[in-house]
Amino acid sequence: MPINTIVFNPLTHVGWGSLKQLVPEVKKYDVSRILVVTDPALEDIGLTEKVKNPLLEGGYTVEVYTEVIPEPPIEIAEKLVSFIKQKNYDLVVGLGGGSALDLAKLAAVLAAHDGNVSDYLNLTGTKRIIHKGLPKLLIPTTSGTGSEVTNISVLSLENTKDVIAHDYLLADAAIVDPELTVSVPPKVTAATGIDALTHAIEAYVSVNASPITDGLALQAIRLISRSIRRAVHDGKDKEARIDMSQGSYIAGLAFFNAGVAGVHALAYPLGGQFHLAHGDSNAVLLPYVMGYIRKSCTKKMADILNALGGNSAYFSQKEASLRCVAELKRLVADVGIPGTLGGFDIPQAALERLAGDAIKQTRLLARSPLKLEIEDIRAIYQSAFEGNIAEPI
Repeated sequence: MPINTIVFNPLTHVGWGSLKQLVPEVKKYDVSRILVVTDPALEDIGLTEKVKNPLLEGGYTVEVYTEVIPEPPIEIAEKLVSFIKQKNYDLVVGLGGGSALDLAKLAAVLAAHDGNVSDYLNLTGTKRIIHKGLPKLLIPTTSGTGSEVTNISVLSLENTKDVIAHDYLLADAAIVDPELTVSVPPKVTAATGIDALTHAIEAYVSVNASPITDGLALQAIRLISRSIRRAVHDGKDKEARIDMSQGSYIAGLAFFNAGVAGVHALAYPLGGQFHLAHGDSNAVLLPYVMGYIRKSCTKKMADILNALGGNSAYFSQKEASLRCVAELKRLVADVGIPGTLGGFDIPQAALERLAGDAIKQTRLLARSPLKLEIEDIRAIYQSAFEGNIAEPI
């Protein structure tokens, strides 16, 4: 029996109204100057005040940094790291979607390092992270990325994406409050929700999966699939928001331990080359990647069908796995996300370049239950362009 090393980190407060735990968490540190890294949209709608005001009332000096954009290019990260190095902050709070959280934890760590952000990239970096940096608290306002419980920061490059990964990037504490997600627009709710679902599904079929991560992944699939349609169509549905928030968090724990694979590997170039939101990139590829690798994980696909609300008992494993793929396509369509690459105005002429960048994502591809070579990746992109599920020859 293999030995599974499982990490459940950091300390996390989960539940409606859990933001009230912010000041008690900050009080654990001998700090006075706090930087809040957040999305500018949250500043515009006043959500940032829910974090800033309690801290000010607690006697802390607080500055808000809003130069955050979705799918942040490395230049944005360099600017934030340079900014934080010039100040004497004691603690960093990340508030927002995955981009804000990734930038916040990265800046908190690299504040204690020399060189450029690019020096620490997974694929091309030459420097190693050796210092923990500033304490950091992460507060997601979307239900999708799982960044609050992972040790990676994702950055956009010219044509693809890369990550910086180290356990020092783990938050010192996280607060997952579904109440903060109520104002998220339907399109973002859909994209981030499918992102979280993808995390759970890929963790479940990963070659690094274990009974522990399997339990987390299946529960995340149940919570997300039963509530994402309601959360998209009625953002004020409290129970749906709670399910989505908890499902995203649990999926984060699952994929942090088991990893994600082919869907993410093929999604990264879509974000890099066409600036497609990460959730949309995963959503448009999810049925096609899972359909392609289906024969390598047929039993688990049947399990996923059950977690999605289906019933595999009436079908063979093969039929159940096919129905699972069909249900994934239906779910993506139901939440309003285009089901083909053409639906995002991605031309067929781009597929070869996309495949060339995707095959470089060896860290991700290594976890796929079906080994994906360049010809397989080409076939998946082609099927996602045409809207037809392809299978290996």
